Amino acid sequence: QLRLVESGGGLVQPGESLTLSCAASGSSLENLSVGWFRQAPGKERAGVVCISGGGGTNYATNMSDRFSIWRDVARNSVYLQMNGLQFDDTGRYFCAADDRGVYGRSFCARSTTSYARWGLGTQVTVSS
Repeated sequence: QLRLVESGGGLVQPGESLTLSCAASGSSLENLSVGWFRQAPGKERAGVVCISGGGGTNYATNMSDRFSIWRDVARNSVYLQMNGLQFDDTGRYFCAADDRGVYGRSFCARSTTSYARWGLGTQVTVSS
């Protein structure tokens, strides 16, 4: 069974960067859509970006200029590089994988309902 573990969160100041990791075990992420989601305090979980099995990406509005997602097949992991962090980037970040192949390899969705496997998240706090 596919399991996901996020890491790399922390407390940073505005303008700094973080790289989040989503490490998988039990099954390969290679051909799966994987998404990163953020849940800010008091808000619903929302999609930040996803990468399809074929390598295509789907960023939330205005995210692509600061955030970047990529997959490392050898490490069976997906990463999220976050640059120029802002106060409203604060939240718990989750990765999720679509092991049902909802959209195949050519497309990924940023909706939570598209993903069946979830990690427990990693906290990112941006504070001065």
